[in-house]
Amino acid sequence: METTPPVLSEYDQQLLAKIKDLIAFTNADPNTFDADLISQVITTSLKMLNEGHDTGQLKLMTRAFKEMRYAYRIFNKYPNKRRISIFGSARTPETHPDYIAAKDFGARMAAASWVCITGAAEGIMRAGLEGAKKESSFGLSIRLPFETPTNSLMAGDPKLITFRYFFTRKLMFLSHSDAIAAFPGGVGTQDELFEVLTLMQTGKASILPVVLMEGPGGTYWKLWEDYIDKNLLALGWISEEDKNFYFIASNVDEGVDHVKQFYKRYQSSRYVGDILVIRMNSPLKQEQIDELNRHYGILFSNGNIYSTNSLSEETDHLDLPRIAFEHNHKHFGTLRKLLDHINSF
Repeated sequence: METTPPVLSEYDQQLLAKIKDLIAFTNADPNTFDADLISQVITTSLKMLNEGHDTGQLKLMTRAFKEMRYAYRIFNKYPNKRRISIFGSARTPETHPDYIAAKDFGARMAAASWVCITGAAEGIMRAGLEGAKKESSFGLSIRLPFETPTNSLMAGDPKLITFRYFFTRKLMFLSHSDAIAAFPGGVGTQDELFEVLTLMQTGKASILPVVLMEGPGGTYWKLWEDYIDKNLLALGWISEEDKNFYFIASNVDEGVDHVKQFYKRYQSSRYVGDILVIRMNSPLKQEQIDELNRHYGILFSNGNIYSTNSLSEETDHLDLPRIAFEHNHKHFGTLRKLLDHINSF
C-alpha cells in the first residue's frame, strides 16, 4: 500500500534545499536515491546538535561512522573474489597443531581463489594470513592496550584496516564474508562465532557456511558441542534445526570441501518483499523443485517454490537461474538445510 509522503515544514524545506545545494557542490546529482540517503545522514547529524547529546556520545557516533565509511571504501576496491573470515586465538603458538591447520587452511582457500580475512594479530590470525599470503588477505585490526594489534605480515598493506570499536569491526567481518572458519580460541573467538550464529538464526544476516576446525587430536569443538547439546538444546533454548548453521570438520580437507560445496549450485539470495529469491549457478529440474516442495513446506507462508527469472526489483546477477517462494521469515535453520539440498542434486 502506498503511503503519502509527510508534509515538510518551511524550516525542513529550507534545510533540504541547502543540503541539496551542498550535494551539488560536490559535483554529485542531488536528485538520486543515493543522494537522498546522504541527505538523511546529514539531517540526522544536524539534529544531534540540538538533542542534548554529550561530547562522548557525539565522538562515538562520529568515529563509528568514519570507521565504517573507510572500511567499506577499502573493501570496495577489491570486489570480485569470494572471502572467508578466519577466527581463532591470538595466543596460539606457531608449533601448535591448530596453528599448522589454520595455515594450511588459509593456503588451500587462497589456492581456490578465495580471499582470507583475519583480525591481523598473532596466533591463528597470523597462521591464516601466512597460509593465504599477503595478496590474498585482508586484515581487520583492533586497538588493544595489552596485545600487539597487528602482525608484521600485514604491515603497510593497503588491505589492513585498524578499528577503534569491536562492533564496527565485527560488522565488517560479516558483511564482507561469504564463509566463516573458526579455530579454537577464547572469549573473543566465541563472541565472533556466536554473533554470526545469532544473526543467521534470527534472519538478520545472509546464510553462509560456518566451519569449525582444529588440529589433529583436538577436542575443543567436541566439548563445545557437548555444551550446546546439554545446556542449550536439551533445555529448549535453541532448536535442533539451529545446529544446521555450523559444521565441525574433522580435518582441513573436510573444512575446505564444506565451504566449496555450499557454493556448488547456490550463488546468493535476497528478499523482494516477503519473496525469497535464490540465485543459482545452474537451474533445477522441475522434479527437483517438486522434491524441495515436499520437504520444506514449513518455510512457506503462501504457495510453493517455483522457478523464475530475475524480478524487476533485483539489480545484480540478472542472468542467473532462480527459484523463489514466499518465506514466512521463520525456521532459518531449516532454510540452511534447503540450501544444502539444492547443492546436493
